[in-house]
Amino acid sequence: MIALLRVLAIAIFAIVMFIFGCGYCLLSPRNPKHVFTFGRLFSKMSRVFGVTLELRIPSDAYQRGQHVYIANHQNNWDLFTVSSAVTPKVVTVGKKSLAWMPLFGQLYWLTGNILIDRANRSKAKSTIDQVVDNMKASEVSVWMFPEGTRSRGRGLLPFKTGAFHAAVGAKVAVVPIVCSTTCGLKLNRWNNGHVIVEMLPPVSSEDFDKANIREFANICHQQMKDKLQALDEEVKALNLESGVRA
Repeated sequence: MIALLRVLAIAIFAIVMFIFGCGYCLLSPRNPKHVFTFGRLFSKMSRVFGVTLELRIPSDAYQRGQHVYIANHQNNWDLFTVSSAVTPKVVTVGKKSLAWMPLFGQLYWLTGNILIDRANRSKAKSTIDQVVDNMKASEVSVWMFPEGTRSRGRGLLPFKTGAFHAAVGAKVAVVPIVCSTTCGLKLNRWNNGHVIVEMLPPVSSEDFDKANIREFANICHQQMKDKLQALDEEVKALNLESGVRA
């Protein structure tokens, strides 16, 4: 019964968000501020799923310059958890074909996310060059998931190097964001306990280039892996205190 009510809540929320969201974005289309606005709205839905969401970000997180943000990518819960860490003037990177998906595609495009053309290699630059060009031509930061796919309970997967090439090309630091493990969350459980999302200190790209980009990725991966383990241990203790079973 609880799961059914939550599915209905998701459906209603999605319809309202995509229809009225598109109307709202038409007032200032392609403005990156919309990604921040909708990211915070989606994160508020975590309460509907019985999640106590704790966001840990530095006091100056909303006043920083350009960065490449990277986060662990676990499952569909990310839409309601990791989205809380989106900061102003941050956009994500998606395929150009996303713009043609009903409702979601239009909202994705209108909010100002970067759409890259992977199909026409003869005319388009590489994916990373497109991202770098967009950053250099604007004040936006970019959010990417370096694992390249959802981990689905397998821990932090190995990183692809695209996000780190983008950081080096744009000459900006990488900011890792880690969300505690969410594979145990259940739609039919009233109380799903704690989830912690934490923004780590920036990792400078100054000492890296194409020759040692893997080292750059490995440094960030190790930091995020250590933080994920620490957050999971903290969440486990918090859930035990509140009587939430794993």
